Amino acid sequence: MHPDDQTDQQLTPQQPAIPSADATSSERLTGRHRAAVAPRSVRALLTSTPLRVALATGVACCLGAAAVVATRDDDEPPPSLPTEAVADRALAAQDEIASRSLDRSPSPTPASPSPTASPTASPTAKASASPKPKKTPTKPPRPKPVAGLTQAQMDNAKVIVDVGVDMEIPRQGLVIAVATAMQESTLLNYASGVLPESQNYPHQAIGWDHDSVGLFQQRPSSGWGTVRDLMRPAYASRAFYEALLEVPGWRQMSLTLAAQAVQISAYPYAYAQHEERAATIVAALT
Repeated sequence: MHPDDQTDQQLTPQQPAIPSADATSSERLTGRHRAAVAPRSVRALLTSTPLRVALATGVACCLGAAAVVATRDDDEPPPSLPTEAVADRALAAQDEIASRSLDRSPSPTPASPSPTASPTASPTAKASASPKPKKTPTKPPRPKPVAGLTQAQMDNAKVIVDVGVDMEIPRQGLVIAVATAMQESTLLNYASGVLPESQNYPHQAIGWDHDSVGLFQQRPSSGWGTVRDLMRPAYASRAFYEALLEVPGWRQMSLTLAAQAVQISAYPYAYAQHEERAATIVAALT
């Protein structure tokens, strides 16, 4: 038996324990014997601003549900609630709401967007794309032989003239170079029987004049260049022009004297016989 129940049994029937109806009484008991608050005081408390704010935050739903369950079938007025009980219930409801909010599972972390892959052409697009036609390098047309030359001789003469034009050699120097090659090799690229190495490179004839090779019969032993270089018509032509430019006053000399100053041949006057044909060849190639 609860200790408070013994206190109730000590009261005599003639004097029942009636709680004071004074709403302004400040006497408060502990346990279930707290002083009851008059219904008007409860309504005043419910209409107070602090409690209405608390009810607006979510407590009203809980208290309303409890009030519906507690409603009696005989429409008896609900028992009056002490002021502190109402406040305790409000605080408890707020704690319950807070605890429910803490129990919520964390929202899933949004997955980081994957880097956008570089667009690649689909196989269908690649297949549909027509391949670009490859440009086939076209060779320049071979010059037509003039002045009684063969095609091979005319091709070699063109190399001599092209190198001179690239070096900005005057026209007179081009004629001297072509006439010199006509005398030395008949405009054919010679290898040497004395130098077997020279025969390893493209050549059109073989001579036996010491170690002289190429279009201008230049000798590697005299410092004109290596056998491999002198067997290339373009290199041999450039070497001739560079030597001609070092001859003082070569432009005022005759063709024979200018060519002999470069070649130092045993037949210094043999170059003059090719001057007229050489001029015709240069005119056809420029």
